[in-house]
Amino acid sequence: MVESYLVNLLNHYLDARNLFDSAYANEAGQKNPQTLAEMFLTAQNAEASAKIEMLRKLGDKALYISGFFGDSLHRKVVDVDYYADIGGAAYASLAHVTREDTMAKVYSTFSHRFLDFVDVLTYISHHSFVKSDQSILRLYDRYMRTGSELAREKLEEMGVVPLPHDQVKLGKQG
Repeated sequence: MVESYLVNLLNHYLDARNLFDSAYANEAGQKNPQTLAEMFLTAQNAEASAKIEMLRKLGDKALYISGFFGDSLHRKVVDVDYYADIGGAAYASLAHVTREDTMAKVYSTFSHRFLDFVDVLTYISHHSFVKSDQSILRLYDRYMRTGSELAREKLEEMGVVPLPHDQVKLGKQG
């Protein structure tokens, strides 16, 4: 079920327009939330059916953006950690409000292993992408910031031997 959900998520975002919600008012005449925090707060205060839909959209959007655009987030005020935290929280809330046991387990899995799924989407995004010196540096930077095993493995495949992540953390403290 988790694999199927992930494939459906990827299929949904093949159309880039699905990444953007209209800023216009919804059926009730209220402006749609624009930030992830607004989306989460609005979802928490919504009625059950709307809450489920909003939390699902929030978790999915945070996961997709983290996986496909995570490298560009490190220069932003809101970084990939924020996306992972709020996406994981959305899936955790969703697991609690979903009545169907199978889907509750799927959402719980996404909540607990959010960063693992970010790595899966990053792998898909970068498969055969890393070719230039600049993209190698971005991949190394990603490893330095997140400790991503996927990034480390990809670097090693390209002949780059990164420091163990625990040594990187020690170096930043000194």
